[in-house]
Amino acid sequence: MKTLNIALSAMAMAALAACSSGPPVPDWKMNAQSSIERFEAAYLNGSALVEQTEFQRARAQVGSTGKIDLIARVELLRCATRVASLVFEDCTGFEALRADATPADRAYADYLAGKVQPADIALLPEAQRAVAAASSDTAASTAVATVTDPLSQLVAAGVLLRASRATPALLDTAVSTASDQGWRRPLLAWLGVQRLRAEQAGDQQAAQRIGRRMDIVEKSGKPL
Repeated sequence: MKTLNIALSAMAMAALAACSSGPPVPDWKMNAQSSIERFEAAYLNGSALVEQTEFQRARAQVGSTGKIDLIARVELLRCATRVASLVFEDCTGFEALRADATPADRAYADYLAGKVQPADIALLPEAQRAVAAASSDTAASTAVATVTDPLSQLVAAGVLLRASRATPALLDTAVSTASDQGWRRPLLAWLGVQRLRAEQAGDQQAAQRIGRRMDIVEKSGKPL
């Protein structure tokens, strides 16, 4: 039996093994977990309608508990998928609930926005701490490369790009991760950054090669 760990950890709602002799897992936990997994996958694959539907289901399931801090965490998960895909917008859903969020969640929201305070780095999910504490762009890029969870890795990379700290190696890591996972939305976003940098460097051959790759990815998301 699995139960939902409603806690922000490595940008995922983790399923923890539970003793079979323990109490039944509430339906809302299982339903919320399933919807969270589906809305994350849908967004990363570019399915906006499915993402919206599953997000609302997850929020409703968690909302049935009346626990505002848990709703805030679901909002953070949604915002994290956007940062991973280089959609840098205000996390308005979380901000509306900030007053009732935990200190760790507030720190994470600040991290996603690129303004986490040094004193709050210890409150971040473990996968993000070394990235946030890195003293140089190169060190931060290296820290991102060591993150094993794909979504957490892309979130960290997105935070660095938002802060204008993205090295060529970081872009390579992000593109490779998004490609390996088959996540169209972040892959197109990161390839777009690579193409722009190639154009700015005057490397038209590289820019055209990246453009051809983007065209293939875009076409893969269209109905046959």
